[in-house]
Formats: sequence, C-alpha cells, structure tokens
Amino acid sequence: MAEVPRRVLVTGAAGRLGRATLRLLAAMGVAATALDQRDPGDVADRVVVGGAGDPEVVREALKGVDAVAHLAAIPAPTLDTPEAVFCGNTRATFVVLEEAGQAGVSRAVVASSLSVLGLPWAARRLHPAYVPVDEALPVQIEDPYGLSKQVDEATAAMMARRHGMTVVALRFPLLGGPGDKFEDTAARYAVSPESGAKELWTYLDSRDAAMAGWQALTRPISGYHAVFVTAPTTLAPQPTEELLGRYHPDVERRSPLPGHTAPVDLAVAADLLGFTAQHLFAP
Repeated sequence: MAEVPRRVLVTGAAGRLGRATLRLLAAMGVAATALDQRDPGDVADRVVVGGAGDPEVVREALKGVDAVAHLAAIPAPTLDTPEAVFCGNTRATFVVLEEAGQAGVSRAVVASSLSVLGLPWAARRLHPAYVPVDEALPVQIEDPYGLSKQVDEATAAMMARRHGMTVVALRFPLLGGPGDKFEDTAARYAVSPESGAKELWTYLDSRDAAMAGWQALTRPISGYHAVFVTAPTTLAPQPTEELLGRYHPDVERRSPLPGHTAPVDLAVAADLLGFTAQHLFAP
C-alpha cells in the first residue's frame, strides 16, 4: 500500500482543478501548500505566491512536502502567444518535477490533457486512428498547447527514471462542476454536434478529476504512467455511434460504444488507479 501523504504541494492552486484538489485534500485531512500567481484564498494552510517555473519559488513551496499535484498551466493555445504557451507550460513541469525529485519527493501527479492527441486545437478536422481511444493511440499534434502536454508527459517519464519517482500524467477532457455550465456545452452539442467532435464529446467533473489525482498519489503503483480519465458518458444528446458515423466515419471501431458511451477506453484508469467517475451530467 502506498502511504497517504502528509503534505501535498498543489500548483495552479487558484484554478478550477486546483481549488477542487485543495478541497478534497482538506476533506481527507491532508495538509496542503498552494502555489499560484494569485492567492487561492483560505483553502490551504500554507500559500506561496509565485510562478511554477521559478526554481526558487518552487523550492520554497516544497518545504515539508512529500507529494506534488502539478496542475499549473496555460490551459489553451489561444490564451497567450505560441511561445508563451509552450515554453511556459513545459518549463513549469520541468522545474516542479526536478525540484521535487531533488527534494526527495517520491510521488507526483501531473495534469495532462486529451489535447495531447492533437485533435482539439488543430486548425483542420483530424480523426483518431481508432476508437475507443486509449493511451497507445498515435498523436497528431499541430498546436503549441498539445505539444506542451506531449513534452510534459515525456518530462514526467524522464523524472520518474531520473529520481526514482512515481509520476502519473492524467489526460483530462473538458472539466467543470458545480457552478460550471456543462448544460451550455450539452445544449451546443444538441444544436451543433460537430462542435464537440474534436473533444470526442467528453467531459469530467472537477471533483472527479481531483479524486483521480488523489488516487494517482496514493495507489500502490510505481514508475511513470499516462492515463485517460473521463466520465464514462458524453455530453452529447445523440448516441455515440451516430456521432462517430457522422463526424469520424472512417475511423476503426475496436469495440461497441452503445448509447452515450464516451469513445475513450477507461480500463487503465480503472485497473491502475481504481478510478471511476461519480459525478455524471444529467440533462
């Protein structure tokens, strides 16, 4: 059994997933250090304000920490210049994991993304090689954000070897939760289902995303792993097979996808992490 951490460093702590993670840690009775460029408020007992790409800031934040949830990132290629998105994201991941390894931290979870496949932010419509997509699927990245996630995963794998760490990269889809409007996205998919084809109509409640991170930090596993974590169903009102037939018509089908089944293989999430999403969207 992996040990429950005494204190977890949460980077990107003021973001949606960061705050959900801090709330979960508090519910678990685990101390948290929050690192962000803005104060996340009263959801952590220790706060360090600064950038995750600054080694001195990260060293300060790592004091007393025995596990890391690295969630800080520019979360879309449209939110800054291509250079800032790619270089900022990859620098932060390298700095956080390298400083953690040097500090003797043995467990880390890193926020990756379904965008690592290349589909969501491509300027043209791309199609996966097969569905349901899984961790072995070839990537087709054409944007700086997806590339940053690919490099983040390579960095995580290297740091696991370099420092003997256990590192899990969680490939998240669209995140939301209480107060976030999955209803709006579902309504858009109802009218324009093609608008969700790049994301494969997937989603995950932030509370479930935080729980996946907790399981990645506490399950008795070792080494590096990349894992898709999504809800088992889509946000689209149309059946999945119908959507795939219209928007990914020539893609190989490796297993049936009845009803509104998400076209993502969640076996690794279940087998490795014991993860199954609990907060499902109900229209």
